[in-house]
Formats: sequence, C-alpha cells, structure tokens
Amino acid sequence: MERAFINGIWQFKVDMLQAAALGAIMYYFGVWMRSKIPLLVKFSIPAPAVGGLVVSIIVAVLQANGIVQFAFDNTLQTVFMICFFCTVGLNASYKLLFKGGLMVVAFWGVTAIIATLQNAVSIPIAVGFGLNPLMGIMGGSVPMIGGLGTAGAFGALFEDSYGITGALSAAIACATFGMVAGSVIGGPLGEWILKTHKISFPNGQKGGVAAGAYRDDAVLEEVGEMAEKAVPHRPDEDEGEHKVSGSHLMKNLAWVLIAAGFGSAVSYYLKRAGITLPNYLGAMFVAIMIRNIGDRAEWYAIDSKCVGMIGDIALALFITMAINSLQLWQLVNLALPLVVMMILQMALIVVVAYFIVFRFFGKNYDSAVMASGLCGFGLGATPNALVCMQAITDKYGPSERAFFVVPIVGAFLVDISNAAVITVMVGFLR
Repeated sequence: MERAFINGIWQFKVDMLQAAALGAIMYYFGVWMRSKIPLLVKFSIPAPAVGGLVVSIIVAVLQANGIVQFAFDNTLQTVFMICFFCTVGLNASYKLLFKGGLMVVAFWGVTAIIATLQNAVSIPIAVGFGLNPLMGIMGGSVPMIGGLGTAGAFGALFEDSYGITGALSAAIACATFGMVAGSVIGGPLGEWILKTHKISFPNGQKGGVAAGAYRDDAVLEEVGEMAEKAVPHRPDEDEGEHKVSGSHLMKNLAWVLIAAGFGSAVSYYLKRAGITLPNYLGAMFVAIMIRNIGDRAEWYAIDSKCVGMIGDIALALFITMAINSLQLWQLVNLALPLVVMMILQMALIVVVAYFIVFRFFGKNYDSAVMASGLCGFGLGATPNALVCMQAITDKYGPSERAFFVVPIVGAFLVDISNAAVITVMVGFLR
C-alpha cells in the first residue's frame, strides 16, 4: 500500500485489488452483523450497507482528527457496477411484459411518474438551501426509487462530471435512510387501507403460496424464476433442478462481458457527441438488446437465474466498495436539506401509493398489497417491498398478482425508466 506524509498527516492509497479485497471482507462482516442484529434484517438493511458504513465511519473519524487519510482506487468498483446493470438488462425480457399484461405496464408507468415527482419535490429544496439544483436529484429519484445501485452510479457521475461535491455521500445516505423508511411505512399503510376500506381478504390459510414465495433477498434470482416461467423452455436448457456448472456460468458471464464491452463503446461515442450519461447505461441497453434478440429469434438462451447470481455478486461488491470509500464529512453542510427532502419523500410515496396505486389498480386486496410494496421500493429497494407485502400477506392471505407485478417492475424495469427521467431532468438543469 502506497503511503506519503503530506501536510503533517499520513496518506495511504488503497489500490484497486486492495479495495476489492476490503469490499469482500466488509460484505461478509455485514452478513455477520445481520445475523447478530435482528433489526437489520427486519428493515432489510443489506449487508453491503452495514459493512461499508463501518469502514466509511472509521475513515471519517481518522481524517477528522488529523490521524490518517485514505484514497481508494475505484477502478474495479466501476467494473462491478457496469456488470450489475448488464445483468439487469439481460433479465429484461419483453415476454415478461406480455405475461404481466397491462398491470405490469401500468405499474411501470406509475414508477416513472413517481421518479419525476421525487425530483420535482427535492430540487426546489436544494435551491432553497442555496445548493446546486442537481443536488436535489441526489435526494430525489436517484436514491429513492433508484436505491443504492443507482445512488452509487449517479452519485459518482455527478461528482466527476458535474463537480457536485458530496453528491455520492448524499445519495448513499438518502438511499440507506430510504430502506429503513420504506420498510417502516409500507406495512402500516397496507394495514390502514385494509381496515379503513373494509377490504375482503383471501380465503384459506394465512401466508399462502404467494406470501412465502419470495423471501430471499436475492431479488434478481427471484425475478429470474418468474422470467423462466414467462419465457418458453428451450432444448439447450437442462431439465429438473437448476444447476450451474463452470461452463454454464462462463457462458452467461460471457454475455455480461460482451454487453459491457459493446456498451462502453456506445457510451464513448455518446460522450463524444456531447451526451454525458452514467457508464452503465450504454451497457444496460446493449444487454437489453442481447436478451430480446435471443428471446425473439431463439438463436441462444440467457439463463435468468445464472445471470441473477452474477448480478448479486457484482452488486454486493460494488455497493460495499462504494460505501467503503464514502467521504462522510461532506455531509455536514447537507444534513438539514437532506432531512427536509426525506420527510417530503415519505409523504409523497404515501400519497401516490394510496391515491394512485390503491384506487386506480382495483381498490381491492391486491392493490392494497401493491400499495404497501410501492412504499418499500419507492423509498428503498425491492427487498423492502417484499418485506412490506409479506407483512400483509402473512396476516391476511396471499396476493399472487402483487407478488408478480411488484418484483418485476421493482427489480429492473424501474431502473430503465428512472435512468431516462434522471437524464432528461439533468439536461434541463445543466
């Protein structure tokens, strides 16, 4: 590890391999912490956030006291980020939209509206506190409906390309708060809706098949299972239990790397044309094309489960490394505006969940469960949505429609629409 004594303080440079190793270590430290602290599991706080925050807090304390400074090489962090969003694209099959029908498309449209409103709420707050209006987006749809992955991607972009100091730290902080808030709000809102409107519950045992079908936090794997049901079986796919061999993993990893490689070329030429976008967008859209050409022409098969596994690994390392390198001291002057933004974001998601999702999606048990789930991923991530819906269905019975629509939209479709909303709004503000 390189080091230098500058201005009376030791400065250490953590290279890309050391940063990746630290990310892996702190990820599993976060896993261990979740096993010891039930509240972390209850509110669906992911292991990368738990482990990464430990490092970032220690680094902030050391720097604040003039003891030592650390500089992290984020090269591999960027690689993992792009690979993760490639897996999002490779799981975005048009056949899922056809299987979900109008309900999936309509719910996806609602998330695009929410992304726009979240930014519209936060941008005036940022301006009112004398901040760059782009900082409002860091307290809007980037961390809220976007979650930690989008926060890490756009936060870095805003700092590097637009010179917004503290953008990454602010986005990660808001995303972490949102995961707690979403888990807390969703269940009680669904309960209130059911009791206020005297909604009839499904018959049978509590917590039926749909209620217990999606307990795992590996959301892309869950959606992968649904994708396999939506996409017809192909001759080259194994029968029986899903198994991943080395060659099978390599084939799907190759598709991820191909999408990342061609996507980087797309991003390069867009940048030359004066269009600045996060590095992952070009790769994600190439991945979407690869998946849907394969589904349409049946020239090759993408294994959604295997791709989901790759995505889980890439996301875990990317988020842990991003949080490890947070510069938390940059949040000191942003604390009050971020608090105001978060209060308004919570109020917004409750209003949309009740007045749009519940009322316009049937005003029934399914729509009440969907409204509960919207609070989860509208402020946090899809696992939070599943936790909120689980709390309702365990008590009152299954909702197959809600457990199909919400994970599909929340796991990857929302990333596509949110990226488009952010890009358009940034173009207006710059």
